[in-house]
Amino acid sequence: MNDVPPPRKMTLDQVAERAGVSRSVASRALNNAPHVSRAKRDAVERAVRELGFVANSKARALATSQSGVAALVISRQDPSVLADPFYAQVIVGISAALEDADLHLMLCLAESDRGRARVEKLLRSGGVDGVMMMALHEDDPLAGLADKTSTPVVFGGRPGGTTPQWYVDIDNTAGARAATEHLLSRGRRDIVTITGPLDTEVGHARHRGYQEALLLAGLKALDPETGDFTEASGAAAMTRLLERHPDLDGVFAANDNMAAGALRVLRGAGRSVPQDVSVVGFDDLAIAQVAEPALTTIHQPIRDLGREMARMLIALIGGRSPSPILLPSHLVVRGSS
Repeated sequence: MNDVPPPRKMTLDQVAERAGVSRSVASRALNNAPHVSRAKRDAVERAVRELGFVANSKARALATSQSGVAALVISRQDPSVLADPFYAQVIVGISAALEDADLHLMLCLAESDRGRARVEKLLRSGGVDGVMMMALHEDDPLAGLADKTSTPVVFGGRPGGTTPQWYVDIDNTAGARAATEHLLSRGRRDIVTITGPLDTEVGHARHRGYQEALLLAGLKALDPETGDFTEASGAAAMTRLLERHPDLDGVFAANDNMAAGALRVLRGAGRSVPQDVSVVGFDDLAIAQVAEPALTTIHQPIRDLGREMARMLIALIGGRSPSPILLPSHLVVRGSS
């Protein structure tokens, strides 16, 4: 007489797939945790009945401790950063992914000692299921704080001086190299750059791409001027560069806001763009299209950056171990070059 194999045990992933929800939503629905819509709770309950799913008691105990909240921590103190078009698009991408998982978003600014203390308290209290961190500088205490917590942490952009286990980043070096190579292809040879803060990985990476392109072309990279990604800092840096290099014929600015400031100064100095000077930015923000002339720039998928950060965090919360992601960028040619 043949033995009849025991029925295959259903998994939480199968329940989630049948219900059309994420694993974390299925887990919270099974454990009557908050922040799950009635429709999704009903779908999970229906999938459980259809599949004959029996919950693991250990997993149930873990799931009941979930808060249903994910935090975005930005290592900046000025609340106006949240109005920056870059961060606005990041938040849109994050929100879309968290909504699919029925997770609520908490925003935290944490550049000061007081701000970091609030984040540390939040992590230790279990007030959030996971954290996304952005805009960290070299030796930022937040990076060390992430190593001391059991709460899942995903970095948007790598912190300066270290490579975390879980991050989503843009290939900033390749993008900056492409921007500088484009200026070279336009016959520009006296090319200057306005960097972002050089105590950040993004600032270093975009400066490195500029240097690499000039080195490959057999040209010397000129000393940069540094800004803080604002239009005002780009204008101030462009003024200093014109004083040092009056014959400059190309400008690579490490973001579009600074490039817009550079355009304004060049126009005021009587330099025609692109006839006298070609200018390239980075990000492909809305300001690039309304600048005069419209700005050639490096497009980076900013919403995708936020979306992938959130998806990676959701995977970690669900007990999986995703791989780091490096998103591509590409050149968008407009009137400034």
